[in-house]
Amino acid sequence: MDSLLLSRRDLDFLLHDWLDVTALTRRPRYADHDRDTFDAVLELSEALATRHFEPHNKKNDAVEPRFDGERVHIIPEVKEALRVFAEAGLTGAAMDYDVGGQQLPHVVANACMAWFQAANVGTAAYPFLTIGNANLLQAHGSKEQIDTYVRPMVEGRFFGTMCLSEPQAGSSLADITTRAVPQGDGTYRISGTKMWISGGDHDLSENIVHLVLAKIPGGPAGVKGISLFIVPKFLVGPDGTLGERNDVVLAGLNHKMGYRGTTNTLLNFGEGRYTPAGAPGAVGYLVGEAHQGLTYMFHMMNEARIGVGQGAAALGYTGYLHALDYARTRPQGRPLTGKNADAPQVPIIEHADVRRMLLAQKSYAEGALALVLYCSRLLDEEHTAEQESERARARLLLDVLTPIAKSWPSQWCLAANDLAIQVHGGYGYTREYNVEQFYRDNRLNPIHEGTHGIHGLDLLGRKVVMNGGEGLRLLLETLTATTARATAAGGEAAELAAWLEEAAAGVERTTATLWSTADPATALANASVYLEAVGHVVLAWIWLEQFLVLGDDTDDFREGKRQAARYFFRWELPRTAAQFDLLDSLDRTTTDCRPEWF
Repeated sequence: MDSLLLSRRDLDFLLHDWLDVTALTRRPRYADHDRDTFDAVLELSEALATRHFEPHNKKNDAVEPRFDGERVHIIPEVKEALRVFAEAGLTGAAMDYDVGGQQLPHVVANACMAWFQAANVGTAAYPFLTIGNANLLQAHGSKEQIDTYVRPMVEGRFFGTMCLSEPQAGSSLADITTRAVPQGDGTYRISGTKMWISGGDHDLSENIVHLVLAKIPGGPAGVKGISLFIVPKFLVGPDGTLGERNDVVLAGLNHKMGYRGTTNTLLNFGEGRYTPAGAPGAVGYLVGEAHQGLTYMFHMMNEARIGVGQGAAALGYTGYLHALDYARTRPQGRPLTGKNADAPQVPIIEHADVRRMLLAQKSYAEGALALVLYCSRLLDEEHTAEQESERARARLLLDVLTPIAKSWPSQWCLAANDLAIQVHGGYGYTREYNVEQFYRDNRLNPIHEGTHGIHGLDLLGRKVVMNGGEGLRLLLETLTATTARATAAGGEAAELAAWLEEAAAGVERTTATLWSTADPATALANASVYLEAVGHVVLAWIWLEQFLVLGDDTDDFREGKRQAARYFFRWELPRTAAQFDLLDSLDRTTTDCRPEWF
């Protein structure tokens, strides 16, 4: 039976037929690998996700973590699954050999992680955060910090978090109040409260490595005064042994509608319950230079944004496969032209409206997965391309695509999960079926790592205008290169290319119109609409890329991909025309609405 998590056939198509990941093995970093090793680790990931993650997904949701005032209780299946994950070497799949990693391409490692996100996103969140934490420290930490914290994370003995938000600040990091007071021994004493910290407390690992944003007294105001600190749950001795409990205290668990198997915490730093080394405050270690913390944290945040988009894609994908399986096996009703009431019922996939819902899900989920894997491939280009110009190009294109790769799957794969419930009918919103949980889990992703509003402002306010519009020009040039190939191919590909060219022209025109006004408030008022419209244009490009790779073969897999591409171009891309018209009008309906009118 085919997996209901992801399609291995589709992954092979994306990785090998389209993204040509085997070509990366010609570069020194990946020279020890070949297609066989890539396929083997993908096969292993599917097997482990199926055997150790998926079976406790519903239990993880129903029996969520519980805090008794002293410790957090989590079902034992979670710890066992994470042990298997770490022992398979998957935590360090893309990391350097010298820290215990496997040096797989990021695109392959992320494809592996997608299996676990589809199987059990609540359990997968622990290694997801740990990998991002370790990658940040590899990039910006000292050798001592890497030896002390990264190696145990790769081994699965330590887990990691990211501690940004505070109850009074939310996403406005300029307003954080957590303090870091320097000590004579080079350490800092951290005091403050952090909110919404996933994986913030548990007994799943020997230690938890918190990466904490805080301000050193006397530093610059706002975000320019933010520094980054390692604050472990337990202090670590020079020989790597665990020492005193640090003054990091769990104040309580947040109970969310989804991701219920992941502890989500309110943490107090420097509460005074513990006094490591006999002094008040949690012991913290500065990462890199003072007042550069937000720059460093963006390393983990941008990685997490792609990862959140991938998690959304994985949930949308597994929801689609569950809906497809149900539609093929659930008999109900008869053909519209059928006149015989005694005729046997047909599977609901025979009904056109059900096929419409399935096609929409397919176009969203497969398109989203392709987008995030493309972004992962750009990360490999940024790190390993032979020419610096190629690395710079990949870096810039990835920068522009990141807000889309985070937000588009979070919006539209949630829509796919909504449709999966609809395909199931009355059974869809019962807990006996999996699709209602997929929807609840995925509903968090439009908020995880920044709301649509934040990423709309990032895309329109920064990414497409930075360096004199260089980012937008590169994106449009990339799209145009694809439409040129499609036009040369002729036939249906050329027809799709013409539609995409028209939409891409809308992106260019509307961006210029918005920034032609001298009023930034008007330009940015409808940034979320801009994000959605540009996102749809980008996904049409992703589908045209896949369409071109399909060639002339006519097996069911390829015909299904072609039909999903047709659906996206005919049903989804036209949405953007009305959105660009609205944006071009510089509409101030929301801007001019006074709070008193609500």
